[in-house]
Amino acid sequence: MDATLRAALMLVRLVAACIMVVGLLDTGLYVTRCYEPGSTVPVRVLPIVLNSIPFVIGIGVWIRAKAIARWVADKFE
Repeated sequence: MDATLRAALMLVRLVAACIMVVGLLDTGLYVTRCYEPGSTVPVRVLPIVLNSIPFVIGIGVWIRAKAIARWVADKFE
């Protein structure tokens, strides 16, 4: 594995991890807001599903990281 491919793979994995963290934080903040004492916000499934979409996209990017990294490495060269 050459240096550009390794750098591209690290970049793609970093981006995927950041996307997953954003999805987890969005979902966690929504659920926390629903369960805090005195809150009148009901727990709904649709906002939880919508806030979880970035996490699912991040998992997909992480799984396909090698192919995306090859594409990015070709763009670097």
